[in-house]
Amino acid sequence: MKDYTKDLPEHEVKYIGENDLFLEIFEGENPKKDNSNRPPLLFVHGAYTGSWMWSKYIPHFIQDGWKCYVMNMRSHYRSRVMDMTRITFEDYLDDIKEVIAECGVPPILIGFSMGGILSQKVAEILELAGLVLVDSSVSKEVLEEVPYKDIAPVVPELIVPAPTREEQSSQDESADDIAFQRKYLATESFLAINAFSAHFGATGISIDGRLISCPCLVINAVNSDDDDRRGRATAAHLHAEYKGLWGTTHTGLLVGQRYREAVDAILEWLEKGIIGS
Repeated sequence: MKDYTKDLPEHEVKYIGENDLFLEIFEGENPKKDNSNRPPLLFVHGAYTGSWMWSKYIPHFIQDGWKCYVMNMRSHYRSRVMDMTRITFEDYLDDIKEVIAECGVPPILIGFSMGGILSQKVAEILELAGLVLVDSSVSKEVLEEVPYKDIAPVVPELIVPAPTREEQSSQDESADDIAFQRKYLATESFLAINAFSAHFGATGISIDGRLISCPCLVINAVNSDDDDRRGRATAAHLHAEYKGLWGTTHTGLLVGQRYREAVDAILEWLEKGIIGS
């Protein structure tokens, strides 16, 4: 099994706040880029995961000159272990706010899955330089517009066990990609995930797109017309640019064989001058 975290360059690590949030900080490496006016990128992981899930992404952004903050919410990856039965969606929002304060200036948030809906909520209340959603969990408004079909809500538990990933490969993930995830996937807070996930019977987290003024990009894994409609509805709600990647999977967008398509879409969006890079 290939552990993609081992390919990351040397970088600063620290624990911040009363909950000892594990934060990794990577400096941009491209001397040809004027990085002085660039905001940092803050990567926000999804449920069950942590900063390790961004291991394939980070080298591309630091090579292009971006300073990257890669956070871990409380009780995730190397953050201090806490009682997962008591952690809420609002607790995770507080964690992101704490890391944003650590950045010193408004960052560009890049959120995946649960991290995407959390990032949308943060963008309602804090100044950001930009917002990128990578296959984000959808808001209440988008869920009402394009509901999921034939979902049998999961029976509530105190915590949600890690996905088993019993398959050896997927349409865009190799055996190594899936083995890598198996190594690190961990349990998740039911209170947190039940707040936003239709798969757990939730009606969703409401997002007021009128309160989000920063430039936004929405990237979605697409395997059906409904997938595409939800991605486009999210983009319309946020006045964002949209990129649907057909034939990709949710986790494949981060660690799969076609992850570069998502990375390149983000880099292209950044280089357009939307952020003033």
